Amino acid sequence: MSEVPVSDFQERKAAIRKQAHENRKNQEDKEAVSIAIMNRFMELPEYDAARTVMFYVDVRDEVRTRQALPAALATGKRIVVPYCVDGELELFWLEVMDELELGMYRILEPKNELRDVVHKRLQPEDLDLIMVPGVAFDKNGGRTGHGKGYYDKLLEHAKPETPLVALAFECQIFDEIPMDHHDIFMDKVVTENNVYTGRGRK
Repeated sequence: MSEVPVSDFQERKAAIRKQAHENRKNQEDKEAVSIAIMNRFMELPEYDAARTVMFYVDVRDEVRTRQALPAALATGKRIVVPYCVDGELELFWLEVMDELELGMYRILEPKNELRDVVHKRLQPEDLDLIMVPGVAFDKNGGRTGHGKGYYDKLLEHAKPETPLVALAFECQIFDEIPMDHHDIFMDKVVTENNVYTGRGRK
């Protein structure tokens, strides 16, 4: 099988990203649909089994996650949220909602004064389940993000057995996401209609 030229590969990815952004922007009833997706996520056996779970905190048109955080905190699980520092994702153990505040770009992030508290800082190896955002997905767990690679770097350091579960609106599911040899497939993709079983990190 001949390799796809890099320019064609990147163009296909860029076209899918553009279409997915448009689809996501036009998604109706984002709040209600997001609640349905979050309920599916929190009913997964992987969620039930996990002691330490990483949630992403939604920005812009992503599946809304923040409304589910209080319920997650009440379960006694160790809930972890990421934040970005110099192009890298750091991990923060969230214990109560008021540890978060609006940071740059109106993104809900851990308060600055709490970020250096030693017991609050976790590593990817500590996670039992990772919730992954993204721009577009396919039913095999193929994923494309914004192209900056923040999550790719984080996922490289996660335990091999830690499930990677993406959240998406059904309108973000495409027939096939172009995947490079270093790209990481999800174990599951949860939408309002389905739970797709992906290839994972085989």
